[in-house]
Amino acid sequence: MILLILGILLWVAAHYFKRLAPDLRANMGNAGKGVVALAIVGGLILMIIGYRSADFINIWYPPAFLTHVNNLLMLLAVWVYGSSAAKGAKAWPAYKTRHPQLMAVKIWALAHLLVNGDLASIILFASMLAWAVGEVIMINRAEPEWTAPSPAGRKTYIRLAVISIVMLVVISGIHYALGVSPFA
Repeated sequence: MILLILGILLWVAAHYFKRLAPDLRANMGNAGKGVVALAIVGGLILMIIGYRSADFINIWYPPAFLTHVNNLLMLLAVWVYGSSAAKGAKAWPAYKTRHPQLMAVKIWALAHLLVNGDLASIILFASMLAWAVGEVIMINRAEPEWTAPSPAGRKTYIRLAVISIVMLVVISGIHYALGVSPFA
C-alpha cells in the first residue's frame, strides 16, 4: 500500500508542480519537461506496482448491477477523452467543457469506485478523482479566460464512435489479460 500512496503523491506533485511553483518550473526551462515527465511515469509505475501488490482489504460489496453502470460510464469516459483529440473543431463535450480529458478521468475514477469496494481501489480511484477536480480548479484560477472551440461535423463523430468502441474492446482485453472480467 505504501508504493501505491507514494505513486499517487508523486503523480499529483508532478502534475501540480507547474501551478504551485510556476517560477521554479519556469526557471527549469525545457529540462523541467523531462523532470516532470519522469516524475509522472515514475508515479504511474509506483501506482501500478503498489495497487497490484496491495493486500485485499474489503470495505464494501458493490451490487452486481453497478458493473453495467461502470461499463456505460467507461464508454462515456473513452468518448469524452477522445472528444478533445480532433484538431480544430471538437466533438461533444470538448466544445462545451474546458477540460474534457480531466472530465474523462473523473468519469473513469467514479466508474471504478462504483465496482471496487477494496481499500486499495478506493484509495487509488478516489485520489485520481480528487486530483482531477483539483487540477481543474487550479487551471481555471491560473487561466480564467477560455474560448470554446467550434463543434465538429458528422465525420468526426463517426470516427470518434468507432475509436471509442475499439478502445473499450482493447481496455476490456487488458482487463481480461490481467485476470479481471469487466463484464462479470
